[in-house]
Amino acid sequence: MPATVLTARALLLDMDGTLVDSDAVVERIWRRWAERHGLDGDEVMKVVHGRQGHASMAMLLPGRPMAQKHADNARMLAEETADTDGVVEVPGAAAFLASLRGLPHALVTSADAALAGARMAAAGLPVPGVRITAESVGASKPDPEGFLKGAAELGVDPADCVVFEDSGAGIAAGRAAGMRVVGVGARAAAHGPDAVVRDLTQVRVEALDGPGIRLHLG
Repeated sequence: MPATVLTARALLLDMDGTLVDSDAVVERIWRRWAERHGLDGDEVMKVVHGRQGHASMAMLLPGRPMAQKHADNARMLAEETADTDGVVEVPGAAAFLASLRGLPHALVTSADAALAGARMAAAGLPVPGVRITAESVGASKPDPEGFLKGAAELGVDPADCVVFEDSGAGIAAGRAAGMRVVGVGARAAAHGPDAVVRDLTQVRVEALDGPGIRLHLG
């Protein structure tokens, strides 16, 4: 099967499931939360990937006051930041980030800055210089705010950006921002990205003369 080729001016990268495999922690923390609230763990896990915690809680327990959700989310973030057992890079992530040195790219994650720093460090990955974290936005993915802010910080038109994402919420956010989306991993394939790779070993980055990045996928 021939490789897919995309060109872009900038890349916007999700973290969990895209650069960092944190599924083991996410499962532990959220299944404990589900048990505390009498919810089905499998149903909870269908919702939480890609979203900020309080946004997931709003979907799962819509009757609870927002202040309670934000307080619960703060506790969950502290638990997640302290628990890095099993957090590793998605295959190829370190080489992929190394190939982006000097090229416009940003991290756009639903994690807060502390959690993003802890997980990237646990996976042995450098944090991009431009990063949009939970503190940077007023709305969680699938709202496009984070990706639009990332493009604005890089000074690149949204249509010239390519997003790397693994979750349905993240892919929807990239599409709503008017960007092309590369899905990473099996979870992404069901949500209609423009292209899908098994992991980041299937991505080759080529810097073009003048501004521009050519991506060879597959």
